Amino acid sequence: MSAAFNRRRLLAGGALTVGGAVAGAGVTAGLRAESEPEALAAVVTSAAFGAQTVPFHGAHQAGIDTPAQAHAAFLAFDLVAGVDRAALGRMMRLLSDDAARLTQGQPALADTEPELAVLPARLTVTFGFGPRLFAAAGREAVRPASVAPLPAFAIDRLQEKWTGGDLLIQVCADDPMTVTHVQRMLVKDTLAFARPKWTQRGFRNSRGAQDDGVTQRNVMGQLDGTRNPALGSAIFDAAVWVDSGPSWLHGGSTVVVRRVRAEMEKWDAVDAAGKEFAVGRKLDTGAPLTGTREDDLPDYKATNQLGLTVISESSHIARAHVDDDRQRIFRRPYNYDEGPGPDGRADTGLIFAAYQRDVGTQFVPIQRNLAELDLMNDWITPIGSAVFAVPPGCQPGGWIGQTLLG
Repeated sequence: MSAAFNRRRLLAGGALTVGGAVAGAGVTAGLRAESEPEALAAVVTSAAFGAQTVPFHGAHQAGIDTPAQAHAAFLAFDLVAGVDRAALGRMMRLLSDDAARLTQGQPALADTEPELAVLPARLTVTFGFGPRLFAAAGREAVRPASVAPLPAFAIDRLQEKWTGGDLLIQVCADDPMTVTHVQRMLVKDTLAFARPKWTQRGFRNSRGAQDDGVTQRNVMGQLDGTRNPALGSAIFDAAVWVDSGPSWLHGGSTVVVRRVRAEMEKWDAVDAAGKEFAVGRKLDTGAPLTGTREDDLPDYKATNQLGLTVISESSHIARAHVDDDRQRIFRRPYNYDEGPGPDGRADTGLIFAAYQRDVGTQFVPIQRNLAELDLMNDWITPIGSAVFAVPPGCQPGGWIGQTLLG
């Protein structure tokens, strides 16, 4: 019996090489190198994407202030009966150890397909704790008050199969094969402690299809996340990282995961002008209706020749606007598409992941404003909702959740 397997039992309580892949790409491109040097350079650059890594250890968990990768899986679990604080500690040690290895391109403990671990493609794994986990751990007294089911909103049509959860694992990478392999490894880690509740797979534009850092579009054609706080900025830090309340969460965050179905057939029936009026932005550039560039600040008081405001008070950007930077949220959304049903209608939309210091003082007021009078409510329907506390990061030798469960 291997040492790796023995270690797994203790914690649970109980190829194709990178060089070969790059070389193969290089041979194919080399046949055209003399006539297409730019194409060769593009192939080499794209091949290098697969080997890129994001550090797992640090003050904060990766996957929040990491530039969003092309593919994601959001996995929610419900704890099995009898799981207590000690068992949760064993689970998080195991998950943290495997995640730390996989994010660096190394196989997980007892990985049965180690060949699939060699291309991390900027892999990040981020963990969150749902409301009921605190009761199981006997730590209800230090659960942030707003880490709880969201208030009922009139626009919600929530389905149980997409709602709630005791544990969240967010897996993101630029390669869908990486996401699939890591998802499988980490689900194995949880099976002695929890059962899968829901899995949501999401996507953005492929790495290399656009310049890194540009705002990406959702399935409705809108640029999504234009007014996000800039990564690494003081505004981002103040809006996202917890700096008050229970000390175990300092340096962590909270996340709201909402599954929002896009009513595409109804949206397709609206002309461009109607869509732009509802959003408050131009579809082609993402600029506010009062500006010319995406990053122009909207002028909510500007009027047209009829004396009407150019940006409607009921537009999406007007309803989502906040004046205080500390009240902003950080959107890290992914599209989803389950394909058309027998009637030809697609089940498609947005996995809306919003990070903030405090759900109650940041996300909830914004969502309440949107639910009351957002013109976009005619074309979007929230069908899933969950809230999680996101512990701070850990240093080598430590594990995620140690500040709460250790």
